[in-house]
Amino acid sequence: MLSLPTARNKVIANAGFLAAILVHNLTYPLSAAGNVWPALFYGFYATIFVVATWALSDGRPLRVLVGSAGLAVLIAGLLNSYVPSNAAALAVYLTSIVYHLGMVVVLARYTFGAKTVMTDILISATSLYLVIGSGFAAVLALIEWYAPGSFVASSGAVINWQQMVYFSYVTLTTLGYGDITPVGFYAQSFVAFEAIGGTLYAVMLLSRLVGLHASKS
Repeated sequence: MLSLPTARNKVIANAGFLAAILVHNLTYPLSAAGNVWPALFYGFYATIFVVATWALSDGRPLRVLVGSAGLAVLIAGLLNSYVPSNAAALAVYLTSIVYHLGMVVVLARYTFGAKTVMTDILISATSLYLVIGSGFAAVLALIEWYAPGSFVASSGAVINWQQMVYFSYVTLTTLGYGDITPVGFYAQSFVAFEAIGGTLYAVMLLSRLVGLHASKS
């Protein structure tokens, strides 16, 4: 499917991607489950952004960027799962950051470039919020990789990137359970930036939607 000319197809494409993101966010612990589960998880993870980009964007550069990043994420993820090393972990974080940046651009252009408020725009905006949260997880994991001990768990457990997904969403929503604490300078600065960005996103999106509705009226 290279284009989505009808409003119904746009809703279906956005709803399908949102469902895929939710499945990804519920199944990421499988990446550490062993056996065939990491392969299934990374195969799914490396596919969903690529399919969504081809469905929601006609830009060839974005399609190439996200597609290439998806392939790189798959290779890095499999290496880190079955032949773990510091280099493989770094590759997962870096490729995931690029992968998420490409998807953020696709969804931001789709959401904020709209002229009218439609169901597909609301779904796309929700997906964008979730993608930002999982993208920050890779950034925070990279910080921990670069400066071990930047994040401390109250239980004393070792923090890996799977915990960063949870912590990122807790930060993005400004919920703050306090079970994981950023103690390094880079960790604190990026966590503060994410919390502020999550709040501003809601404000900007609401203002945009109200403005579009008012102009249509």
